[in-house]
Amino acid sequence: MSNGVEASPDLAVDITARDESPGVTEYAQEKIAALARFAHRPISHARVRLTRSRDLAVERPVIAQANLEVGGRPVRAQVQAATAQEAIDVLEARLRRRLEHLTARWKAPKGPEAAPPWRGGAASERAPRSLPPGSGEPRIVRRKSFAMTPCTVDDAVADMESLDYDFHLFTEIGSETTAVVYRGGPTGYRLALVAPALAGEVAPFKGKVTISPHPLPCLNEQEALDRLALLDLPFLFFVDAAQGRAGALYRRYDGDYGLITPAGP
Repeated sequence: MSNGVEASPDLAVDITARDESPGVTEYAQEKIAALARFAHRPISHARVRLTRSRDLAVERPVIAQANLEVGGRPVRAQVQAATAQEAIDVLEARLRRRLEHLTARWKAPKGPEAAPPWRGGAASERAPRSLPPGSGEPRIVRRKSFAMTPCTVDDAVADMESLDYDFHLFTEIGSETTAVVYRGGPTGYRLALVAPALAGEVAPFKGKVTISPHPLPCLNEQEALDRLALLDLPFLFFVDAAQGRAGALYRRYDGDYGLITPAGP
């Protein structure tokens, strides 16, 4: 299945496509392999997974996920669509933007006066995600904990864009506190700190990012789940009342929830 796609014979794509025809796998291979020409550095690994919801009430039942390794850096994208071919097309377009962004980041001038290789207003360019309602009570089906290397707000936003996340949990290097950058606010990006009183200690950054003055809610996990479901937000940054540490609860494409927390005490 060519469809005018210029494939790269050097990039083998690991594709999982349950309940899809062999033609869909071939199409995904051609489209994703052709992305190699947009990468400033070699793509050492590419993986694509297509899953289809069996719920007939879901308007966009196909979820396409991709993970690339480009010059030692991860590039990720995830989309929903009505058909497998449409999902692959949207996935390819989003990955291309991620690769162009990463190339701009590598080529961007360095130094304190250099502008960040991303711009504000990304929220308006992003298609809304149609999340199916979860069955029964909300539940956390995935928990992730990782050590967060301190970085600047500009680096955190750049990582969020490369990984195609709605938010990014990190340690802000100036205040040395847990923080989240996310899409929102008047400039398109917003920063929330676990301790808003430390906003004056945030390291200088060049991007158009506003800082939230609101304190985090202190909740147990069930209260956090209930609040996120009630407000219909993509994620909730909160302090776990039992653990005494900040975490980010988020809603997954399948309607269930995931929880991200910093590793260590």
